[in-house]
Amino acid sequence: METYSDNRLVVAISSRALFDLEESHRVFTEEGVDAYCRYQISHEDEVLKPGVAFPLTRKLLNLNRLTKTNRRVEVVLISRNSADTGLRIFNSISHYGLGITRAAFSGGASPFPYVAPFNADLFLSTDPQDVRHALDANIAAATIVPSQIVDSEGDQLRIAFDGDSVLFADDSERVYQEQGLVAFSESERAAADSPMVGGPFRHFLSILHHLQSDWPEDCSPIRTALFTARSAPAHERVIRTLRAWNIRIDEAVFLGGLDKGAFLRTFGADIFFDDQTEHCESARQFVATGHVPHGVANEGG
Repeated sequence: METYSDNRLVVAISSRALFDLEESHRVFTEEGVDAYCRYQISHEDEVLKPGVAFPLTRKLLNLNRLTKTNRRVEVVLISRNSADTGLRIFNSISHYGLGITRAAFSGGASPFPYVAPFNADLFLSTDPQDVRHALDANIAAATIVPSQIVDSEGDQLRIAFDGDSVLFADDSERVYQEQGLVAFSESERAAADSPMVGGPFRHFLSILHHLQSDWPEDCSPIRTALFTARSAPAHERVIRTLRAWNIRIDEAVFLGGLDKGAFLRTFGADIFFDDQTEHCESARQFVATGHVPHGVANEGG
């Protein structure tokens, strides 16, 4: 029986993040589950259009053709569909040649409980509640928001992260939110030599780092970037933290509060993860975006 390797990246993705299922979802919300089932079965030979996370998924799976060892990346489908109504989804997976062979169809119930048994390192869904459950279970997770779908040329996978509350814990962000910029800057300057505690995406970044080690740095098919609202002097603690973790990040942009959207377009991100809705609103105009409902900015929401 096959077991999961500690070196394998496993991504669980919902059907609505992978494919454009808005029309069938409209049928479900307006006409009910029976009409939805009839609709999906009657359209099961019609190929679904790519969803927001489709280009990311394609590039993730493409890494398996490039790695020195087989199947370093696994993508599993997590869906509220039944196996019956889910046939259209698997037909579309086959049409696009995606190497997705494992799936969980929960028949209307939340599919979240299946994320952990698949040993998922990342969970992408359009359901905020499922995403919060995953984060509570210490699994990196994000809500895929309606975004500009950009299928960039080339096979290089480009993933961008916010810093505080995503790669790092929200301790510093909490100081900023509660005490203001001056107190935040003073606190970060005083703690510059103290590595930050990891946030919900630290483990995911670490796995990407290990995958990158399969190739020379100058020709890696994976490129990572940090886009943070921080500026000097708060930059130093970020750099020293990543150094202490022994994790490589290829590009770092310290924006000092500037809008992130245009910078993410310049980087060509296949996806960007941020904890703040206003940053996601800017980013989604340019790149696929995942909201991470974690930390002080999401308390009470």
